[in-house]
Amino acid sequence: MKYQMARAPMGWNSYDYYDTTVNEEQVKANARFMAEHLKDAGWEYIVADIQWYAKNAGTMRDRYQYIPFGEMEMDGYGRLQPDSSRFPSSADGKGFGPLADYVHGLGLKFGIHIMRGIPRAAAHAHLPVFGSDRTANEIADPSSICGWNPDMYGVRKGAAGAQEYYDSIIGLYADWGVDFIKCDDICNTSLYPQNPYSAAHEVEMLQRAIQKTGREIVLSLSPGPALIEQAWHYEKYANLWRITDDFWDSWPLLRGMFDRCELWQNHRAAGSYPDCDMLPLGKIGKGFGEERETRFTREEQITMMSLWCIFGSPLMIGAELTQLDGWTLSLLTNREALRLMEADCQGRQFEKNESYAVWTNLSLKTGERYAALFNFLETPQPVACALEKVEQFAGSSRPIRSAKELWTGEPGTLNGTRLEALLPPHGARLFRLD
Repeated sequence: MKYQMARAPMGWNSYDYYDTTVNEEQVKANARFMAEHLKDAGWEYIVADIQWYAKNAGTMRDRYQYIPFGEMEMDGYGRLQPDSSRFPSSADGKGFGPLADYVHGLGLKFGIHIMRGIPRAAAHAHLPVFGSDRTANEIADPSSICGWNPDMYGVRKGAAGAQEYYDSIIGLYADWGVDFIKCDDICNTSLYPQNPYSAAHEVEMLQRAIQKTGREIVLSLSPGPALIEQAWHYEKYANLWRITDDFWDSWPLLRGMFDRCELWQNHRAAGSYPDCDMLPLGKIGKGFGEERETRFTREEQITMMSLWCIFGSPLMIGAELTQLDGWTLSLLTNREALRLMEADCQGRQFEKNESYAVWTNLSLKTGERYAALFNFLETPQPVACALEKVEQFAGSSRPIRSAKELWTGEPGTLNGTRLEALLPPHGARLFRLD
């Protein structure tokens, strides 16, 4: 059985700030900051994102995000290794073991990004597959590639040696102490619109390999948008799956997330979390050549955090943590709002139209009730929720007598059983109802 964690994962991912270029000292610095300032609020994962194995990553960023068929660090079995020039503790075959030990020593968990499949370089060199009598070229599928990254071939479905290959890399990661694997080009293989879930068999092989390690490893699938008709498969074999393509600091993308959350609201449970993608807060974009503060206004940041929380999405910070300002840090450490990360908290859309949305949430364990009001307009407007009509709350014998807004700590306005708020442009308010 896959890892059944009882709350949606919360952590930091290097991509939004560093792109392909993150190094060991930067990972350690962000881990130290998380341990000191975020861990007590429930944040725990430190994830090194894409191309940690690539030599000279980022040196041609003005022309390519991924250097075409660039040099990669790899062992004799075609298993990618950290680039030792960026991750010096990985030298002499140690891999990410020393860095994972460092992160674990801070009371945190360590994760990595991978591309699905087997390195093209391993297939071209006919390298042996560890634990098998087959070679990389025999299990590689040259007709299955990623449209935006040149590093890998897909793995053939049913090929002898294919499962052994995945067993070998996941076993290696488990030996390193990896707690979280974000696998890319797998949730939606968009290069193949006639078969956008063409790598479903690789998801299954990944999960089987994880089970063989006996280690509690989170399996996260990217990129989206995930396919709603495949919800059963994601739920069976993965812990997280992206319901959107890369999410950035743009209001149209944030507005679109309400439609995606509506689609996926009935598919969240312990160990299964539809993923709204990273939080582009704070300072981002350095690896992309445009270091900047998030383009979201403060009200839009509150809207994003309110939606991610009441829907129950995993939370991954994309910012450089060491440069967080006090206001953003307070947003990310609001323990009352982060209570909604628990698997027993069930978020549902109550109402949505072109100008506003209302979501509610009920804890199946404690009976705690929440409501969030959202303004889609570029002008202020009042938004209300008739709480007596919320089906989620119908079974409760406790009347709602008060409301507390969780971002400000201020009391909400109840007019009988009607919750009301005047919302700023693109703004939101998140309430606990008592």
